[in-house]
Amino acid sequence: MTPLTTLSAAAEPLRLVALGDSLTAGLGLEAGDAYPAKLQAALAKLGIEVTIDNAGVSGDTTDGGLARLDWSVPDGTKAVLLELGANDMLRGLDPKLARANLAAMLQRLKERKIPVLLMGMRAAPNLGADYQKAFDAIYPDLASQYGAELYPFFLDGVAGTPGLNQADGMHPTAAGADVIVARLTPVVAEFVRKLR
Repeated sequence: MTPLTTLSAAAEPLRLVALGDSLTAGLGLEAGDAYPAKLQAALAKLGIEVTIDNAGVSGDTTDGGLARLDWSVPDGTKAVLLELGANDMLRGLDPKLARANLAAMLQRLKERKIPVLLMGMRAAPNLGADYQKAFDAIYPDLASQYGAELYPFFLDGVAGTPGLNQADGMHPTAAGADVIVARLTPVVAEFVRKLR
């Protein structure tokens, strides 16, 4: 017979932290429409019990994410869904800075033995081919270097689609968040299964 303590430990949801910017925070959306809340619900429908803390801060750059990493990812966190870099790109900051900040975050989380699913971002074409090449390479390079899982492009299926973005053309609507979550769910489900 299995002790009750073992049963409760097995049934306890894994605690994940979604660390990011306004795309994670759900700028312009109700709290329940932000991707972390919808992803948690989608995983629950698959029988995967997780608690996803929304640690998204609108306007955050990779520098801001690095500065608040330790208190945004408390002890007991089993994994991090890391989505940062879009604001660095929109401000035209040197891709080397975003790379260095993300590398520092991945290194620190690796030292804490916290696995990471790194959400890739892509540079806008108007920044030029050289910038685009340097920026877009950050995510696959770092995922390979630090042994992180990679989701190649966070806004896959949503970027540039009018009905799925708010009036600013950058932030997903609730329907856009649904598309993100539909594509992300099987990836995160597999990621969580590996954690267990």
